[in-house]
Amino acid sequence: MTKKTENYLLSEEDNSDKLEEPTIAYGLNGLSVNPERRYSYADYLTWADDKRRELYNGIVYELFSAPNSIHARITSNIIGVVWWFVRKRKGKCKIFHAPFDVRLPKGKETDDDKIFTVVQPDICVICDPSKIDIKGCLGAPDLIVEVQSPSTAKRDMDEKFYLYEDAGVREYWIVFPKQNAVTVFLLRENGKFDAGTAYEYETKIPVHIFDGLEIPLQELFEE
Repeated sequence: MTKKTENYLLSEEDNSDKLEEPTIAYGLNGLSVNPERRYSYADYLTWADDKRRELYNGIVYELFSAPNSIHARITSNIIGVVWWFVRKRKGKCKIFHAPFDVRLPKGKETDDDKIFTVVQPDICVICDPSKIDIKGCLGAPDLIVEVQSPSTAKRDMDEKFYLYEDAGVREYWIVFPKQNAVTVFLLRENGKFDAGTAYEYETKIPVHIFDGLEIPLQELFEE
C-alpha cells in the first residue's frame, strides 16, 4: 500500500464526526445469526427482508442502503464516463452499481449452497457476458470501485481487498472523497495486487481494463 493511501485511510478514520454513511454493523438487525455457522448464498437468498447484507467467506455483514449525496454523486460520475466510453465503442462490457450481487465462488463452484462470498460493490464492470445472470454476477468483475467512508475504510482495504484479489478482479479502485483522490490496484501475473498507485485531483486516471480511456479526476469529483 502506498504511503499516500495510508494517509487517506487515517484521514477517513479521524473525521468520522462529519456527515457520512451510517456505520456498518456486524450483526444483524432482524436476523438471527449463529456466529459458529458458515452461511452460503443459498442462505442469503432466504433472508426475505429489506436489509442489505454481504457474505465474506460465510460471515454475514449488514450494510446500510442509503449512501450520502457525495458518495452518490461520485459513483454517478464514474458510471457516466465509463458507460459513455463503452457505448461509443459498441463494447460488450456492462456497468452495474449497488445494490447488485456479485458472487465470488472458490474455484468453479456454481451451486448456491457452495458459494460463501457475496458482495455488493459500489460499481463493477463486467466484460464477460457469461458471468451475468438473473441473480447478478457469478465470478470476478474486471473492475470494482469502492467509495470510502469512515464506516467502510478498513473493510475495503482489508477483507474486501483480499476477497477481490483472491477472486481475480483485474482492477480495484478505492475512492477517497475527502482527498479528491483514487488509489488503483492492478492484478499481477502472480495473482496478487500490486502496491497501488495513488492519483490526486489535478491528474488523469487511466482505466486499465480499457485501451484509451483516461479520466480527469476533476470530472469524478465535480458537483
